[in-house]
Amino acid sequence: MSAISPTPGVGDLCPVLQASPIATSDAVVVESPQQLNSLPSQPPIGQTSYFASPGIEGPADSPTKAASGSRSSADLLRRLSLVDGDRPTTPYLDPQVEYPALNLTGRILSATFCIPHTLGFKSGRDWDIRPRRGTSALFDSFTHLSEAGTVWDHTLVGWTGEIKPSDELPSRPQSPVEGTTSSKNSLNKTVLVPLNNLSAPIPVDGSVRPSAPQPHGEGIRVSKADRECLEKQLRRDKSGKIVPVWLMDRSEDDKDDVVLKDQGRWRRYAEHEIYTLFHYKQHEPTDGRAERRWWTDYCQMNQMFADRILEIYKPGDIVWVHDYHLLLLPSILRQRLPHIYLGFFLHVPFPSSEFLRCLSRRKEILTGVLGANMIGFQTFSYSRHFSSCCTRILGFDAVSAGVDAYGAHIAVDVFPIGIDAAACAKLAYGNRVIEDKIQRIRAQYAGQKIIVGRDRLDTVRGVAQKLQAFEKFLERHPEWRGKVVLIQVTSPTSIEELKEDGGHKMANKISTLVAKINGLYGGLEYTPVFHFPQYLSQDEYFALLRVADVGLITSVRDGMNTTSLEYVVCQRDNHGPLILSEFSGTAGSLTSAMHINPWDLIGVAEAIHQALTMPAEEKANQQRMSYRHVTTNTVQLWQRTYLTRLLANLASFNQSFSTPPLDRALLLTRYRLAKKRLFMFDYDGTLTPIVKDPQAAIPTDRVIRTIKTLAQDERNAVWIISGRDQAFLDEWMGHISELGLSAEHGSFIRHPETDEWENLTEKVDMSWQKEVMEIFQHYTEKTQGSFIERKLIALTWHYRRSDPEYGAFQARECKKHLENTVGKKWDVEVMSGKANLEVRPTFVNKGEIAKRLVASYGFGKGEPPEFVLCLGDDNTDEDMFRTLRATKLPPENVFSVTVGASSKQTLASWHLLEPADVIAAVALLNANGSSNVDAKLAAGY
Repeated sequence: MSAISPTPGVGDLCPVLQASPIATSDAVVVESPQQLNSLPSQPPIGQTSYFASPGIEGPADSPTKAASGSRSSADLLRRLSLVDGDRPTTPYLDPQVEYPALNLTGRILSATFCIPHTLGFKSGRDWDIRPRRGTSALFDSFTHLSEAGTVWDHTLVGWTGEIKPSDELPSRPQSPVEGTTSSKNSLNKTVLVPLNNLSAPIPVDGSVRPSAPQPHGEGIRVSKADRECLEKQLRRDKSGKIVPVWLMDRSEDDKDDVVLKDQGRWRRYAEHEIYTLFHYKQHEPTDGRAERRWWTDYCQMNQMFADRILEIYKPGDIVWVHDYHLLLLPSILRQRLPHIYLGFFLHVPFPSSEFLRCLSRRKEILTGVLGANMIGFQTFSYSRHFSSCCTRILGFDAVSAGVDAYGAHIAVDVFPIGIDAAACAKLAYGNRVIEDKIQRIRAQYAGQKIIVGRDRLDTVRGVAQKLQAFEKFLERHPEWRGKVVLIQVTSPTSIEELKEDGGHKMANKISTLVAKINGLYGGLEYTPVFHFPQYLSQDEYFALLRVADVGLITSVRDGMNTTSLEYVVCQRDNHGPLILSEFSGTAGSLTSAMHINPWDLIGVAEAIHQALTMPAEEKANQQRMSYRHVTTNTVQLWQRTYLTRLLANLASFNQSFSTPPLDRALLLTRYRLAKKRLFMFDYDGTLTPIVKDPQAAIPTDRVIRTIKTLAQDERNAVWIISGRDQAFLDEWMGHISELGLSAEHGSFIRHPETDEWENLTEKVDMSWQKEVMEIFQHYTEKTQGSFIERKLIALTWHYRRSDPEYGAFQARECKKHLENTVGKKWDVEVMSGKANLEVRPTFVNKGEIAKRLVASYGFGKGEPPEFVLCLGDDNTDEDMFRTLRATKLPPENVFSVTVGASSKQTLASWHLLEPADVIAAVALLNANGSSNVDAKLAAGY
């Protein structure tokens, strides 16, 4: 019988492998109970650290001690990665004791797209709750966090998933009792007629016809009482507390009865657009109407998740967001709760900037994720792609250790997920049902080597490439014909786009390849490929992995492929080699496996031959290394490591360097009391936003009106202290006669009510400029998009229009060149700015101008300014803040304000987020004479 018939073929070719509604799909693996006892109390983490640890003498006792004294994000991660032999870096200590400054509640709220159950509904009755297939490694980690022995109080927040009437769910299977052997197989059931003549995937339960898609106009009506019933059931769930998110139209929010329509809409943008592009696939161009609808639903879904989390959130909770369906959630939560402790982990690959640029909502996606305190990825290459995208698309400074966005530092780290190395030992080993199935499979394929593949029916899983490579193997090695079989199991996809593919294109392609191979190289007594488009039961799944001689995984793009990890554990005794795609996220962890390029069909064919002919000693060595990794780097260690790193980052950065927001009430009070006031403003990034073209950073009408109004008060001395040259400041701000101007970081000064500029560096030898110009010209020729700005005193090399990463690299090289040449001959300094390098005399800086302006008042009784407001956004403005700290002015009269996030390291005492906030604060002071000032202040004017 043909190997591609949908149901009869399954039973005829291998009676042990049957269609069954039971599935463990992704993470059902463990080592034997005997070996579990020999494992260390906690596995070492050294293999999961991507940061070296030179220069530190011995590991610290705890992450808090390791993090103390870190000078940068990279230094922090390096310290956290220290390992003393097999000593674990993740402690069992209570985090509330370990990090007292964080004021933790001990609660974790994990946000994931779906709860770990599928739901059947019948009004007025208890809900039919069944396990959800897939992502079991993630759900295992949630279960571990909810166990009684942990220090965490865990709650899972997730969508209910598509709710179906209970009578539309597949009938529950009658599993054989352990220790017995079922005498029947699926052939005794009434089977379905094939959905098409090439054996596309069939429903899990052959006795149930697939229901027709529900029309969008209809829906499932769920009453408030029924919703409360489900929430009550889920609170008592054995896997831990679960809080469901009810996704519905906003118009349904206040109704007792809600109608759930077109439930698949909430998946569409994530699975049609994000998932496909993250796996390096692109759609044909469309008019964009559907995409806009999907994007609206995607935004609404993330908003509803945020609403649900805020209903149960308490200050000190940790919120942990998972995967690509919730990329906007971190930013939404951060906007509502600025001081929330928030982590994000992406379970799928992250693409390079060349692909992410093709996504129309690329900026929204990136800024949404950057609301987290720490972002985790499966592999270093994914984290590197993310950092590169933040630099190239958003213009933020980024390195492998993190991203500096909006003045805050967001840590970026690597956490390869594992499987539960203990939960499935009793299932994989010592089960007589599994042992019996193994014997029957071996008898069925007596004298033949068994190659096993198990994948979902996604184009990214590389099933077609696997079959083509196997065909090439049989062609190049005819001696193996009749001696080897490929058993390929393809379970239905969970991706919305592929489920809606009415033509079953991928399934048809696979079935055609299977028919071709079996037709070319098979016969009455030999069938090379057995294709089973179905789910497997637990027993069948473990039996298949244990009996295999070779495991073959050919993903063309994948996150962490847990099947490969499960295969390693199940091959404890058999030592079957694992052939693993280099494009799988698991490849970086299982370094001892045989790595292949799935697009190189001949290479894969030769790898199959090598695996089949590999000496026993070599197979044992490969298995030993892989087995050690899988059984030590478990899913429990993954979540423990992630949380430890997150807490260490929170303790190191957010607490140590938090600058409070400007107290506008206090600012206004001190302003009203003062008779002599001094204002000092930076220009770029303070009064106007940073832009790519420096000449485009012109002040708005509101900025000009606000500054002019402030300067017209005779009690106010208002100065703009900028790195801009005289011509720019004259053109845009010079018409305000009451305003004082300082150009080129204090090299020139123009007093109020005058048009003359005073050169403070007139007697300085400027001969160094010629040599600097030659060096800048050299790097300008090498760096496309860069240019030189020549000022009277300073020279500036801009690379804002260049490739961000290459421009930054060239800037570092140029700076070293300047410091080793000009810097040793002349009294000049090389300053790194925002996408620029500037060379200027050492004594020229904004701090000197600030000192000069304060001193001009005098320091006698009644002479110093009674109110000082100084605002700036970058490193050059720190000189002003430093000068003000060193003066004898009363601290309560001095307001030094940095523009940026509260976590930015600064000498300023206060912070405002952006230039718009600066203008709003100054406008508040201008309204001092109004009778409505207090009302405006209360309204956040």
